[in-house]
Amino acid sequence: MPRRSRPTIIVASLLAAACLGAGGGAVAYSNLHDNGSSTVVKQVTVEQADQASAAPLSVNQIYRRAYRGVVEITVTEPSSSSTPFGGGGGTQQAQGSGWVYDTDGHIVTNDHVVDGATSIKVRFSDGKTYSATTVGTDRSTDLAVIKVDAPSSELYPLSVGDSTQLQVGDGVVAIGSPFGLEETVTSGIVSALHRAIQGQTNFTINDSIQTDAAINHGNSGGPLLNTQGQVVGVNAQIKSDSGGNEGVGFSIPSKTVKSVASQLIATGKATHAYLGVAIDSTAPNARLASVKSGGAAQKAGLKAGDVITAVDGNSIASGDDLSRAIDAHKPGQQITVTYTRGGNEHTVTVTLGTRPN
Repeated sequence: MPRRSRPTIIVASLLAAACLGAGGGAVAYSNLHDNGSSTVVKQVTVEQADQASAAPLSVNQIYRRAYRGVVEITVTEPSSSSTPFGGGGGTQQAQGSGWVYDTDGHIVTNDHVVDGATSIKVRFSDGKTYSATTVGTDRSTDLAVIKVDAPSSELYPLSVGDSTQLQVGDGVVAIGSPFGLEETVTSGIVSALHRAIQGQTNFTINDSIQTDAAINHGNSGGPLLNTQGQVVGVNAQIKSDSGGNEGVGFSIPSKTVKSVASQLIATGKATHAYLGVAIDSTAPNARLASVKSGGAAQKAGLKAGDVITAVDGNSIASGDDLSRAIDAHKPGQQITVTYTRGGNEHTVTVTLGTRPN
């Protein structure tokens, strides 16, 4: 009798101290509807040099350049377990990773690392630990910024690179605290680009980076570095049958990280454009499965069954194309949407809304 295979799952790479567990998710296809089918602030270290033109560093050189800017994050949160006498079971701890964003003490990590935390502790490479507070979180991109109360001598901001310059096969290095083992380094390559993974609110995180660099529970929030030692992604999820690393990890691209982190530091929240549609995942194109009542698409006259073929004159061939096109805009901006209905082509102007939390 053949063995029944277990389903492959996408899991967030957060280490829960009690059970080494992690929150789950699934690959998404569209970032346009929360219930749809899937799919300046000071940043002192951003470098403008051409990543491709510089000689690549060794893994050891990358580590020595970056390790002091990588931190271990321990959060205390309410326990979900119950006691024999009823009620909650007190508190529990979970661990993740993060990295220093600027000299003001801002640290970037995943939303799922600090979600629900009643206290946050940050441990630096020299073993010193300091308290931190949450500056802002963005559940839809699974990103968060916390601020640590530490002296400037502890703060080594990492340089942020350009994830759009990555190519499949490029070398990458991950640093973090898998299973609580701080300053762990793994290396690999960019296995694929433009992957769609799912955030905390079922919206798609577009253009995510797939890597075979080992990412395990506790790596969440840690940096993925290119061969110049620049942050090109934030490690967030693994795809696994067992819940452990099997050579497929996913990182949120630095292009998204820079945009979201800047907003969180400036205002405590991040906003994203919202069309308010769900894409039919069985269709080979961007056919609308549903249109959210009161959303931007419905106000513009779009209906379920319409097939969107262009945004602002740029061809749209899939739900992923449409999601990226919407992500490139801000709430309140107007776009022109070309679509077909009943064999006829139409063009309409849409004023984009704000993605719900």
